[in-house]
Amino acid sequence: MKMKKHMLAAAVLAAALSPLASVAPAQPVAGIAYASPAAETQASDAFSVDFKKGCPALFEASDGWTNGNPFNVFWHKGNVTFEDGEMQLIIDNDDQQSQVPYSGGEFRSKQFYGYGRYEVSMKAMKNDGVVSSFFTYTGPSDSNPWDEIDVEVLGKDTTKVQFNYFRNGQGGHEHMYDLGFDASEDFHTYAFEWHKDKIIWFVDGKEAYRIEGANMPVTKGKIMMNAWAGKNVDDWLKAFDDSDLPIMAEYQWVKYTPSED
Repeated sequence: MKMKKHMLAAAVLAAALSPLASVAPAQPVAGIAYASPAAETQASDAFSVDFKKGCPALFEASDGWTNGNPFNVFWHKGNVTFEDGEMQLIIDNDDQQSQVPYSGGEFRSKQFYGYGRYEVSMKAMKNDGVVSSFFTYTGPSDSNPWDEIDVEVLGKDTTKVQFNYFRNGQGGHEHMYDLGFDASEDFHTYAFEWHKDKIIWFVDGKEAYRIEGANMPVTKGKIMMNAWAGKNVDDWLKAFDDSDLPIMAEYQWVKYTPSED
């Protein structure tokens, strides 16, 4: 079922106004499950998914749409693969549609999750103009406020990771953290703890950055990972280099542990 036009327009406009977002605007999926307050968690929400077992039942691949600016990819489920005990999110040329020139991979939870600890094992892409990500998101496509928490490795410099969050569509909280290693060379664990009054990000179990205050995200979001190429954001990502496609971000596992915050 296609989303109502005003939802799609709102989501695309939000993305256009905030080019540093990892937003996931309107997607044509049936049976939308509307999110609830982030404080509504329970112990049974916890999970740990190992991609050695293939595609988990809790997740699904995005398929059949493009987010609009600043994304220059069309999501295809074929760009999400499971091989050699890992999940691959692939960026490639796209000859299946004419809206945008490239295809991308995105993997998202079917349910929404609130306060707690989010963890992933990821190996990022090294390539100008791309993003390898791990984040929570809800927004106009779910008839919710735009709330989001990000972990993003920019392919132009994979020795750093960018942390960010949105509350009701308001971003501008970017923080660039020097990793001390090249995130494209091996798997590392990236995590964040989402609390009522703070967000704390971790790299390989070590606290990397925290931000505290009253204006934290408050709406449950889906857990998401994607690999995408940007457009009109060269100042942020550099111009996309498509000379060596396909390229991919790789993931070993993802985990969520709820809290009673």
